[in-house]
Amino acid sequence: MLAEPDVQKELAARLKDHARALGFDLVGVVDPARSAHVPHFRRWLAAGLHGDMAYLARADAVRRRGDLSLSLESVRSAVVVGQNYYVHAGDGEPDSAWGRASRGIIARYARGRDYHKVIEGRLRALHRWIESEAGSPVGGRVYVDTGPILERELGQRAGFGWFGKNTMLIAPRHGSYFFLGILLLDLALPVDEAFAEERCGTCRRCLDACPTGALKGYDANGAPVMDARLCISYLTIEHRGPIPRDLRRPIGNRIFGCDICQEVCPFNLKFAELTSEAGYAARGPGERPVGVQAEAGSEEGRHPGTHAPSLIELMKMTPDHWDSFSRGSAIRRAGYAGFKRNVAVAIGNWLRQVDEPQPEAIAALIDALADPQPLVRGHAAWALSETSAREAPQALAARLETEVDPFVREELVDALRP
Repeated sequence: MLAEPDVQKELAARLKDHARALGFDLVGVVDPARSAHVPHFRRWLAAGLHGDMAYLARADAVRRRGDLSLSLESVRSAVVVGQNYYVHAGDGEPDSAWGRASRGIIARYARGRDYHKVIEGRLRALHRWIESEAGSPVGGRVYVDTGPILERELGQRAGFGWFGKNTMLIAPRHGSYFFLGILLLDLALPVDEAFAEERCGTCRRCLDACPTGALKGYDANGAPVMDARLCISYLTIEHRGPIPRDLRRPIGNRIFGCDICQEVCPFNLKFAELTSEAGYAARGPGERPVGVQAEAGSEEGRHPGTHAPSLIELMKMTPDHWDSFSRGSAIRRAGYAGFKRNVAVAIGNWLRQVDEPQPEAIAALIDALADPQPLVRGHAAWALSETSAREAPQALAARLETEVDPFVREELVDALRP
């Protein structure tokens, strides 16, 4: 009979094989040692760089990020997995360019099915497999960006890669286009060696490419710093209020998230490979994410999909169309008003670039001036101010006569200034 350490070593090896069979591209095991990154995290919060994401700064959440035993009291090891999600750019959207201005760019991770559902289900399957192999119940808890866990630190400790200057976890032979998932276990397993190197060196492509200057490089302690308040992903997803006016133009036609710092990274340019997970593929018009069922009475087939969708069609989406478009997708996190806010900004940026009339786009924005949501009305007003179309000032002035929301009125007045 094998000695206990040998049994654990063999189980860990078979666990990794099974995790790969479930579709995970990276897998490693770490011990539940207290986090060494919490001091940096606290400094980041103290500087206010987390913006409106108050949930990150809750005292209980900060404590849990530093101590895995506060998420699973009996934790003895953590299985860390990574799954590649890289998909091709949409039509007219080269990997390292803005693409056609009349089309929206959705971050690659959100073009298909919600990754939380995909990875969570497979981690639960992995947990069941571990229990069957152990021959007895094994306490466990699954996290897929769903709780106060420092996933990227655990990925670095599992040997996946290092923290890049863009704050992403970069794997030397994979790049950074991968999701992370965590399975906490009350079962002791041999741990993997942490990734100790930093391989960005003098490269600063991500820092120079960021349109809003959100990336600040490494601090004096060697930790990468991002000002979330300037990040396009934050502004188009997490931020619930108006997008600051000085940041609207740099957003371009990125309507949900941003891949720019990944698109220019040499490790992604060299090593990124298409995902084998069909569920992450971009959707065509009216298509649901893989594995998501239609709901009775829903507006099926009435959305433009996630494959470089038309900004005009997105702006015309009703709440029912939005429900169909966002069901089973990470895009739903932006909310209907937040998403249409983003689309309005993108249309304004498109209209500023073209000389020829775009009557459909202008009409969609004028209709949006009557949207029930002030957030949409205000950004539609800004977008109309970016065009020289003759009907824009008339529509803005007419709306100002009846508008009562202070934010929208301010946007209308500003839009009407010569």
